[in-house]
Amino acid sequence: MEGRSREVVVSSLQFACSDDISSNVAAAERLVREAHSKGANIVLIQELFEGYYFCQAQREDFFQRAKPYKDHPTIARMQKLAKELGVVIPVSFFEEANNAHYNSIAIIDADGTDLGIYRKSHIPDGPGYQEKFYFNPGDTGFKVFQTKFAKIGVAICWDQWFPEAARAMVLQGAEILFYPTAIGSEPQDQGLDSRDHWRRVMQGHAGANVVPLVASNRIGKEVIETEHGPSQITFYGNSFITGPTGEIVAEADDKTEAVLVAQFDLDKIKSKRQSWGVFRDRRPDLYKVLLTMDGSL
Repeated sequence: MEGRSREVVVSSLQFACSDDISSNVAAAERLVREAHSKGANIVLIQELFEGYYFCQAQREDFFQRAKPYKDHPTIARMQKLAKELGVVIPVSFFEEANNAHYNSIAIIDADGTDLGIYRKSHIPDGPGYQEKFYFNPGDTGFKVFQTKFAKIGVAICWDQWFPEAARAMVLQGAEILFYPTAIGSEPQDQGLDSRDHWRRVMQGHAGANVVPLVASNRIGKEVIETEHGPSQITFYGNSFITGPTGEIVAEADDKTEAVLVAQFDLDKIKSKRQSWGVFRDRRPDLYKVLLTMDGSL
């Protein structure tokens, strides 16, 4: 067993979205192909990449952007692409499920098989990020997916601020964490810049769980008409990949389209995780307080 290695190359994409589905999906496909040309095995596309981040406004007509999971055209296209290239692709989409709506992601394996979906658990509600108007809280629970190259945990944007989500996925065997994202400026306070905080929180998840982490965010300025006039967000990109101690191994800037790649030896990381003791020394019997809202048992 000594000297065994299991190498995987992960990729994070970053691009500006228009509000045209076909052009955005074409851009995603072009960048997936570029990632494949760089050796990537698992390629992460940003959150809700089919169009603008519409949650700046509460508009009834935006529910028309949702589509059922079954026979979703973008998922079907990415299945064909994944099979052609032999890569794993998590595909973010706005899901309609009868009278429910979810911020969801389908995990496509390297042979084109759809491994199932995760529905976003934590739904934000604030100026510019009014997701509770559109999305029901996810009902899948935190999941891991056994792909050809690794067992992966995938959560979505606001989920990335919660250490419980990262720990839940790694407890189930996730070897790499993936977070597609749409985050940028704050319409109510143009002086508020969360990018460093955003990155440090996820670096902490990687280090605390001793796993690599991949985050993909969009770039560009998007203006949405709201009931109070136009709302604008400038998405700050800064997509990145960390190693298992939270160290940044690849990063993008806040303006440029990017295809990040990084290679990891999963068996070497597994040995490091086992020897570090953070899972050996857990005390679940003392964590019941985490099941409460106010800390009272």
